[in-house]
Amino acid sequence: MNEKGLFYDRFASEFDRKMNMYDTEKRVRVVFESLLGKGEIKGKKLLDAGCGTGWFSARAAELGAAVTSLDVGENLLKEVRKKCVSTRVVGDVTALEFGDGSFDVIVSSDVIEHTPDPARAISEMARVLKKGGVLALTVPNSRWHFAVSVGNALKLRPYQGYENWVGWGQLERELEKNGLVVERQLGFHFVPFVMKALYPLIDYFDRYGETLLGRFMVNIGVRARKK
Repeated sequence: MNEKGLFYDRFASEFDRKMNMYDTEKRVRVVFESLLGKGEIKGKKLLDAGCGTGWFSARAAELGAAVTSLDVGENLLKEVRKKCVSTRVVGDVTALEFGDGSFDVIVSSDVIEHTPDPARAISEMARVLKKGGVLALTVPNSRWHFAVSVGNALKLRPYQGYENWVGWGQLERELEKNGLVVERQLGFHFVPFVMKALYPLIDYFDRYGETLLGRFMVNIGVRARKK
């Protein structure tokens, strides 16, 4: 793993303090309330692919899943351990060291864009997902990639790793190419979430995430099932 790929691990001890919790909490709700059904993951083997500091692993564990938390370095997994009980694995989402069909459910939130090859990450997640299993994935929409330059210039975001954002149609095609059927796709965050004053407006427009407007929102969420 090169320096860009390991950025988050070097940043692990500071990450929770500097991250935007409005966005994190929104993505947790999207994954576990909009993309996954009530009670759907209880008792299931779930992979949190690119677990970060563990917010998604913790929620999955609360809901009764048998969670495997995977990310690129030990420092991130130390943060996960503070939040929940899970099987913690150092690994790369573009080269998963699990057998085919190992998991009933995979969640991966705003992860694949931080790899050198998002398509490879999707392929690997599809491979380790059981037949009939569900992938719940979120990514930032490539339509808004220009915001990275703006955010960096204004020092609004500390990230210095890969920024390979994926578009609405591109995401759907990659999932289908890897034997996954898209069951739900939606947009959220009508505009970038950098000003607290805009949060009520952003939340209001989330209700239109499955209309045409969703394709133009900052983030994309998708639920896909393996054939």
